Amino acid sequence: MPEFIALMPLSRDLILLIVVLVINGVISCFSQYQPLRFFQFYCSQLADKVNRVNNSIQQQTLAGCLALFITMAPIVIILWLFADFVAVDILWQGLLLYLALGTISLGKITKSIAQALVANKTYIAKKLLRPWLLRDIQLLSTLGLSKATIEMQLLRITQQVYVVCFIYLCAGALAALSYRLLLEIHYCWNTKLTQFHYFGLFSQRLVKILQWLPSRLMALLMLIANLESNRVLFWRLTRMYFFKLNDDFVIATHALVLGVRLGGVAMYNEQKLRKIAFNDLAKQPEPRDIIIATAKINFCLYASLVLLIVVTFCYEIFSLML
Repeated sequence: MPEFIALMPLSRDLILLIVVLVINGVISCFSQYQPLRFFQFYCSQLADKVNRVNNSIQQQTLAGCLALFITMAPIVIILWLFADFVAVDILWQGLLLYLALGTISLGKITKSIAQALVANKTYIAKKLLRPWLLRDIQLLSTLGLSKATIEMQLLRITQQVYVVCFIYLCAGALAALSYRLLLEIHYCWNTKLTQFHYFGLFSQRLVKILQWLPSRLMALLMLIANLESNRVLFWRLTRMYFFKLNDDFVIATHALVLGVRLGGVAMYNEQKLRKIAFNDLAKQPEPRDIIIATAKINFCLYASLVLLIVVTFCYEIFSLML
């Protein structure tokens, strides 16, 4: 048995991923504690110290690059060296992967938001949604809150779960955690905020490059799995966004799958930011569309996992036959 397991490193990685996903899901059902909260606080304090809006564009961009380097390099090097002192490597890899993964039980939160909106308790819905969004939501209506909730869940699951799993399987747990730390830096120094428009530019570009392939795989899988007809037409409507280094393709695909309007104008620090509206001729999202969106996102995650298990099993069987 040990020799058989030793022949299947890909299977071990997949089994560890499934175990950590289950642990993450169970823990997040009882607590919304975020293990990287201290790191978020550090990034915010660092930006307050080194970011100067009055500096030139080049100085702000350079400061952001240097701040990113002095933050990431020591952490990655220390974790890489510390791995040699760990007796049980699989536990260490599991811990790194757990820290890298975001909350996968967002469906529980979005369900509570939908229930609050149906009961016309917009105050409760805003209170539940506010910790998960950067944009201003004080003046949003029920339709606006529904749209914001759908987009939040889609992007959070894509960025913090799907991309993390993809990087882990391709490059290991340390690479996955490094990406997640980089993503948290991007969240803290988001270029949608005026003070970080140039300071966070380098971290934004780096994050979007890492997200590009796995996010498009998820969007294409969702498109194929949920549309019974007109797949060619929907591809023609979204292909213009495919090669862009942003989330437009993911949101556009989701809008078509749900049959609702997503995107459009958003407020950040009381400043209006005009974004592209996707599926503009469709209806505005309603609270019930939040539940439908959760079901489709979960189906996409489960389908990806099942497909990965099948591919891994076939690969390992083929390897043993050689």
